[in-house]
Amino acid sequence: MKLTLLQKNLKNGLNSVSNKANKTNNLAILNIVLISAKDNVIKIAATNLEIGITAIVRGKIDAEGAFTIDAKILAESVALLPNEKVDLELKGDELVMTCGGYKTKIKGQSTDEYPLIPEMEQQSYYQLDGKVLKDALTQVLFSCAPADSRAEMTGVMFLLAKDKLTLAATDSYRLAEKSVAVMTNYSEAEQKIIIPARTISELVRLLCGESEMDEQSEVKLSIADGQVLFSFYNLTLISRLIDGQYPDYQQIIPSGWQTTLMINRTELTRTIKLAAIFAKNGVNDINLDLSIEKKTATVFAATSQIGENTTNLPAEISGIDNSVTINYRYLLDVLANLAGENVMIQVVDGNTPCLVSGQGDESYRYIIMPIKK
Repeated sequence: MKLTLLQKNLKNGLNSVSNKANKTNNLAILNIVLISAKDNVIKIAATNLEIGITAIVRGKIDAEGAFTIDAKILAESVALLPNEKVDLELKGDELVMTCGGYKTKIKGQSTDEYPLIPEMEQQSYYQLDGKVLKDALTQVLFSCAPADSRAEMTGVMFLLAKDKLTLAATDSYRLAEKSVAVMTNYSEAEQKIIIPARTISELVRLLCGESEMDEQSEVKLSIADGQVLFSFYNLTLISRLIDGQYPDYQQIIPSGWQTTLMINRTELTRTIKLAAIFAKNGVNDINLDLSIEKKTATVFAATSQIGENTTNLPAEISGIDNSVTINYRYLLDVLANLAGENVMIQVVDGNTPCLVSGQGDESYRYIIMPIKK
């Protein structure tokens, strides 16, 4: 194998895949990347047996071949080279890297024992706007259940129907749902899949890291044989799906509201963070009192060991006076991921889930279960 690439292209390709390879793995083979050159295409790939990421890198192939090498060592070495041409040549069990006056030899091994990264045809796919998808995933990902929970709740549900994609995530204490448009839909039949949260985290990372996404923002999504494939720009990400029935969360969403609060998102965030200092450890409870007459939202938290805090915020409130106690962490999570100046909170009573959304944004719903007194 003998290749010539620009340092910038090689570095970007390694950064895309080596984050997955550098995760702590019990198998040493999973801490390496696979470099292959065949049919005029240079690929860099990594896998952890659940997720596989492949980057296509522009460059010149003088001799085809494939080799595996330590991801961290190669990525750190390439990052310190000048932005010039880099020559890579396989000599025995070493990859020789030359760039200007720099010459580096890194030990590696053959590809015989490297896990096979599945391939999937993309003749049929859904097409989505990359930036829209990235923002939507960010708004639901934090609501996934931790890894030791029921398997189907540790991922994000994708419901593909007609020209709309609905995303949902829940840990049974809160629920986030976001709807976005599908640019191209190859199937008239409704499809529902559950993608692991770890896969979604990697996808968001890759979408955030692509500086050229503004120009090439389309993301293709394909589903087959218990796997999902995302492809965009020069990257592909393939992952297994979670096998299970996603909870019927629609039944917990109230059909009507007694009180609606419209309030400045920045001020509410500051107030919640202050009240959080006085919330009970492990309970994280804060109380939200809504007064129609005073046109104020009162945030209160108290613990016998520390003290208490009360803050009155001016707000637009309609309906009836109301009160609800909620976990402040759940509220801060959504406030950090909403766009716009104002946030809307809708309440039934202190024993019923409340709804948080951005002002005028009907595509996003965030439900928080109350802490019952």
